[in-house]
Amino acid sequence: MTRVLVVEDDPQLVRALIINLQARRYGIDAAPDGATALRLAAARQPDVVLLDLGLPDMDGVDVIKALRGWTRVPILVLSARQASEEKVAALDVGADDYITKPFSMNELIARLRAAVRRTEEATPGPGTTLFETAGFTIDLLARKVNKAGHDVRLTPTEWHLLEILVTNPGRLVTQQELLQEVWGVSQSSKTNYLRVYMAQLRRKLEADPAHPRYLITEPGMGYRFEG
Repeated sequence: MTRVLVVEDDPQLVRALIINLQARRYGIDAAPDGATALRLAAARQPDVVLLDLGLPDMDGVDVIKALRGWTRVPILVLSARQASEEKVAALDVGADDYITKPFSMNELIARLRAAVRRTEEATPGPGTTLFETAGFTIDLLARKVNKAGHDVRLTPTEWHLLEILVTNPGRLVTQQELLQEVWGVSQSSKTNYLRVYMAQLRRKLEADPAHPRYLITEPGMGYRFEG
């Protein structure tokens, strides 16, 4: 049974989540504040965490930081905070997804399933050097991309971006992370760099660049590689 830790101080929402998740055969633990959440996470070892940011005793971002000190469990943020900076702050410290309240229960369940599925699938280890998709193959050791039997010529910047994304499969990599890693800057004004280079990568790798299958944009937040 997949075990979910719900960290939320709104009793009505907690009740709705418990009813909907139990109906789908998830095991549930619930915490009304950050301190309880951290104790339960250590004791119960959940498979996924649903986390509100506005907790009575501490900010949810601090809960994410504390969890990330010892676990890679998927963390899905549920929050009424809609500002892009708030979303990026949560993602930058290690959240895997961000769902804005009010939300559709079906969408939440779908994202939860996807997060659990990604952790269940074989995660490439540090020694993994070959990534294969239905459309192309990436050889990190040889620093080559092959599509339909032909090598794809990538610029050093394109390669660096692709390498970061494919070694974090399924995880949303924020704009700030990519800017810092590739260009050594984190100014939000530089996001046009990302748009230009991601568009170039899609033209070279995607069968339909306008409707990408592998290099996915999360508007205002970052990019995700889906293998």
